[in-house]
Amino acid sequence: MFERKKRTRTCSHERSDLFDSLPDDIVISILCKLSSSSRSPSDFITIFLTCKRLNQLGLNPLVLSKAGSETFAIRAKNWSENSHRFLKQCVVAGNIEASYTLGMIRFYCLQNRGSGASLMAKAAIRSHAPSLYSLAVIQFNGSGGSKTDKDLRAGVALCARAAYLGHVDALRELGHCLQDGYGARKNVTQGRRLLIQANAREFASSLRAAAPPSLHHLVTWQLQNHQQRNRPLTGNNNPSPDSGCPLLSDFGCNLPSREVHPANRFLAEWFGARESDPGLRMCSHSGCGRPETRRNEFRRCSACGTVNYCSRGCQAQDWKVRHKLECTPMAMDQWVEAVDGEDQDGGGDRIAEVEGGVGGASE
Repeated sequence: MFERKKRTRTCSHERSDLFDSLPDDIVISILCKLSSSSRSPSDFITIFLTCKRLNQLGLNPLVLSKAGSETFAIRAKNWSENSHRFLKQCVVAGNIEASYTLGMIRFYCLQNRGSGASLMAKAAIRSHAPSLYSLAVIQFNGSGGSKTDKDLRAGVALCARAAYLGHVDALRELGHCLQDGYGARKNVTQGRRLLIQANAREFASSLRAAAPPSLHHLVTWQLQNHQQRNRPLTGNNNPSPDSGCPLLSDFGCNLPSREVHPANRFLAEWFGARESDPGLRMCSHSGCGRPETRRNEFRRCSACGTVNYCSRGCQAQDWKVRHKLECTPMAMDQWVEAVDGEDQDGGGDRIAEVEGGVGGASE
């Protein structure tokens, strides 16, 4: 019995010596893999609690730069100065997900508009699609400023870049802009084609999420074939502007909701637990969390007038998940009262946007 205990202590000591003998480069490489695959902040924090050496190497800039978005999925109720400091460390290390997350928190939650927009721009320069799309939403709405600060052309340009990188909501927003001539030259056919592509990508991503890994290549192949079939045609073979597609979630196809980015979850929790200015509304899409930065900033539903959205991407998501079951057209006298209320709040010049907005009836 004594010899067995002695042998166990010896083996444990040898394993400890083996870990200590590993070069720092190998340990850092392992930590990079762990940080990039963490499913929650607690997974990453566990590394620091393991031993003193991992605590030190876990804060290596290379490890912090590889951390994934779920590593920064901090709950709003747990927000503290330590959380802020950790995100800043990751930003300094060059982590674009940290730049985007901290930028969203500063812009909307901490109301540090300049710093927040700067951090998102820092990530956007490195082709981070969510940052590009968020900056586009800010440009479309003139968030953080007055209505005259809207820059529709800049919003379209940012959407185009994000759409090129595969951002579905940006692709849908760009399609609506072209279809309606909003910030770009009107091109109904091209806009409809982009809407079809956006919904095809959304449909394929839903299939990939539900299908086993062995079938992912089949889903990708089907998506590529669908996109090839919907390339713009020339001559008299151009599809009509009213041509539809069975994959269009905008037109009633029920698709599972996409996973919400940790930054948007943080915003939803932050403003859901706090009393905000009663004159400022939040985006009605539950997966967004963006609040208005001034009164009457967001568009309202053109049918019922009871919901409002920061973008068409949020409108499309909320329509298929919830609002199409609840939307009831508002009576004319109610619309008059609503418009009069906006006039008193300084939003009378938003009538055209309300009437031509993103209502469920138009879907």
